[in-house]
Parts: sequence; structure tokens; C-alpha cells
Amino acid sequence: MNDSRIFFIAGLGLLALLFLWLSHRSNRRRRLVEALPTSRVQGVFIGLVELKGTAESEAPFTAYLSGETCVLYSWNVAEHWRREVTETYTDSEGKTQTRTRIETGSTTVASGGESAPFYLRDYTGVILVHPEGAELRPANLFSETCTPLNPLYYDKGPAGAIMDSTFTRTFTETGIILHSDVFLIGKARERQDIVAPEIAAEKDAPLYLVTVQTEEQVLRGYGISLRVWNVLGLLAAGGAGWLLRENWPAVAAAAGIYAAVWGLTWLWMVYNSLVDTRNRVRQGWSLLDVQLKRRFDLIPQLVACVEGLRSHEQDVLAAVTAMRTQMSATPPGESGPDFHGVSRVLLGVAEKYPVLKTDTAFLNLQKALTETERRIALARGYYNDIATACNTRIQVMPDALLAKLTGFRPMALLEAEDFERAEVQVHLA
Repeated sequence: MNDSRIFFIAGLGLLALLFLWLSHRSNRRRRLVEALPTSRVQGVFIGLVELKGTAESEAPFTAYLSGETCVLYSWNVAEHWRREVTETYTDSEGKTQTRTRIETGSTTVASGGESAPFYLRDYTGVILVHPEGAELRPANLFSETCTPLNPLYYDKGPAGAIMDSTFTRTFTETGIILHSDVFLIGKARERQDIVAPEIAAEKDAPLYLVTVQTEEQVLRGYGISLRVWNVLGLLAAGGAGWLLRENWPAVAAAAGIYAAVWGLTWLWMVYNSLVDTRNRVRQGWSLLDVQLKRRFDLIPQLVACVEGLRSHEQDVLAAVTAMRTQMSATPPGESGPDFHGVSRVLLGVAEKYPVLKTDTAFLNLQKALTETERRIALARGYYNDIATACNTRIQVMPDALLAKLTGFRPMALLEAEDFERAEVQVHLA
């Protein structure tokens, strides 16, 4: 076996491994989209979420080429070129020859765009989205190829020409139009200015996708990619087998090895995805527990405030003591008593003792408790969403079989009442 054949076999083997990795990446993303529940904006707190809504902005942009009103856009001008290239080569008889060939291509001569944080809105509210770092799949807004006879050629493109230009330019533009439908998968975090979430790029997020495609189109795209990479991987493995032995049994053996490796890595990927989903549930519960602990620590301030006003402390202390016992929620996977909101209890205290309404310390404490209550509501909603997704995942085949063998259990949902969330006030165009 000569060196060139060994080189080609090694190259095909590496290609097969590359296609295997690309296949599993498409499969991981497809499973992620399938597993994540579509949350309402009002139910988003901290963690990976999937959202659907419309793109809104307080200060939208006017697209450079199409003139559409957008929340973000980008444009490009490519100028085509054509040239003759003369090259020398040695023929089969060892003589030096020359030949001429034609090269064509295009070069970007101008580009630009505008982007800024925008809001995604559904029927429950709005959430701020930072598009920087996202995998953007915008809509095609403009595409036209023209010559200098078209005013567009110089109106929207540079005055000069590139080397070997054919004096033909292609103008393209993509963007997300204001009020258009948007599908989003990204990691939510808490805003610094108000008690509300926002979506932004995070290093540990498995996917940050902002697209005008529907969820079905995204899933279909990942499914097509998965099949294409699998076919290419089998072909590469089979080609390596043919070069190795030059018979069909070798091709079948190489393809079989590829399929076996794919199956083993698939099991590894499925198990890791189940672990990831379970960890997101635990993270959701821990976020909820943090907010309950925050409320637990605020209650002594309420006690001191009321005692300082020398009102009828016995009734008030009984109410706040009952609230303070709710330091944590029932752990995921277990059943038991749950917490409830404190806003109505606090309002009842204020109504019973009107003097509290005018006390600055009480008003500040009431504000802090109300904000904490909103945080609890957000955390509870996220926990229930991701726990439901986890329960669904471990109850459907083929994941159910692996989940049973590895000891995954359904997660208990939280049921609570008396939660509030204030609306985020924005002025949309």
C-alpha cells in the first residue's frame, strides 16, 4: 500500500469523524428544541428558555436598502470580477506547457447594518433581548443584481471599481422587521435596572438562537442536517473501507463500524442530555429556594418595624411568624407542603393598622417584600416549566428506557397561589 493511499484512507477516516461530530451536534440541538417548553414571557426567570413572540423596539431602525422598519438589519454589496490567468505546467512527457484559464468571483465592496437590544412580546408581556452573540437567522429583505445603468449601483454602492470588475453588483439585505414573529432559545438572566428577566449571550448556554423561522422549521432544519451528516459519514467510512481492501465486505464492515460508533455516542449524548435537563430542574429549585430565603431574612425587619409602632403586636407577629416559617420549598422529586404568597397577608396588616401606611420604613419594607414576591413567582414558573419538560422527556421512548436503567425519576411540580408580577413599562413604537 503506497503512501498516497494511506493518506486518502486517513483523510476519509477523519472526514467520517467530522461528519459524526456534526451529526451529533445537529441531534443535540434538535433534542434541545424538542425538550424545552415554550414559556410565556411572564413565566421567564433565570435559565435556558424557549420563547415565541413579536419583535418590538422603542427606537426601530430603517433598513438601508429595503427601507423596512426593523429591530436589526445588515446589508452587503458584492462586486463581481473576472480575469484570465496564465499558468505553466509539466505534461506527461516532461515538457513545460502553458495554459490559460478563467477565474471568476465576487468581493464585498461595502457592508453595514444596525443592531440594538429589542423586546420580544407575547400576550403576557415583554422581555428584553440582547442579540449580540446570538445565532441570528433573519429574514431576507432585499436582493438585486444590477449594472451601472441601474441608479442603485452608485446610489447604494461605492463610486470606485475593483480590479478586473465586470461592473455587476449584487445588493443583499437581511433583518428582523418590527412586529414580525420571532422564535428564540437563549439563557435568561436578571436585569440590573428592574426586577425582570432579559435574554443575552452566555458562555455556558448550549444554544442562543434568534430566528424568524417557526419552531417546526428549526426542527426540520436540524433533522435534515442530521440525515445529511449521517449519509456523508457512512460514505466516508465506506470509501475508506474500499481503499483499504477494494471489496464490498470491507465497505460494509467500515460502514458497520461507523454505525456502531454512532450508536454508542448517541447513547452517551442522550444520557448527558437527561443529566443536563435534571440539573436545570435542580437549578430552578435552587433559584426558588434562594428567593424564599431572601424573604425569610426580610421578615425580622417587618417585625421590628411593627413593634416600633407599638400597634397590637400579637396579631401581627402571628402573621409574620407564619410567613417566616416558609424558608424553603419542597425539594424536586418529593411531595409535601408548599409555600404561598405574602403580599395579601402584608396588605391585610397595613389595612388593619392604617398608621403603617404613612411610615417610610414600612413602605420601603413593603416594596422589598413585593419585589421578592415577584422573584418567587418568576422562579416558580420557570421551575414548573422545566420540570414538566424533564418529566416528558423521561417518559417517552427511547429516552424512557435509558432513564429507567439509569434511575431518573419524575419531578414533582409546585402548586401555589397568591403570586403577583408587575408589568414592565415600555413605550413601543
